[in-house]
Amino acid sequence: MAQGIAILGGTGWLGLALGQNLLRRGLPPGALRLLNRRGPTADYDGWPGVHWATDLDDLLAGAGVVVLSVRPGDYHIPVPQSFGGLVISFMAGVPLERLARDWSRATIARAMPGGGAQEGQAHVPWCAGEIPAAAATRVAGVLGAIGMVDRVADETALAYMSALSGSGAAYPALMAQAMYHDAIRRGIAPDVAWRAVRSVVCGAPALFTQGPEQAAALLKSYHGYRGVTAAGLTAAEASGFAGAITAALEAATEKALNF
Repeated sequence: MAQGIAILGGTGWLGLALGQNLLRRGLPPGALRLLNRRGPTADYDGWPGVHWATDLDDLLAGAGVVVLSVRPGDYHIPVPQSFGGLVISFMAGVPLERLARDWSRATIARAMPGGGAQEGQAHVPWCAGEIPAAAATRVAGVLGAIGMVDRVADETALAYMSALSGSGAAYPALMAQAMYHDAIRRGIAPDVAWRAVRSVVCGAPALFTQGPEQAAALLKSYHGYRGVTAAGLTAAEASGFAGAITAALEAATEKALNF
């Protein structure tokens, strides 16, 4: 069985993150096959031997896994492919049903990596129909190059995860922006305001390494102290903070389902 890994869109942000991290984890350069619209780029200069394919047939030759990492609007498979390996799609809005028509002999999975893929720290949910255990293990092994891998039940769950972990730093950035502009409005110097906001946003991840109970305990502790932060939390909750997050995730999930 062919063991090469082929990436359609191997120089986009996700394809590049996957390709480079696979190589860093020990994939021989000759086992990585890439296809994009521009041809060879300097992104892989550190790994001589990577194969730059000239077309789809060339990309698939010798590959056991194909990763589809292109924009949905750029995805065009003119005829069903005879490739019989594993296909992993990173494309939003291209369901398993369509992929099964394009790759009728392949085992197919979909994944929605979140932010942090380049650093190997993304959350990577994926789903598939009924596939062999060996194929599921291979999916997890490939995706593990870019982060923490979780299989979810179906494409509806995957759409929700696209809205949640797929958002990366978007919602923390939104909160940071709101805090920053509020500080500026109150006369705080911009550099001081940004350092304060950064200390809040960048310092938070280390607090949540042990599980959801840690977040609940932290909030309970702040509320119990009945101090400055408790007053702010109470106002945020009364103003619909949780409801705003729910509405955002609902809208994003709907978009993912009907991309």
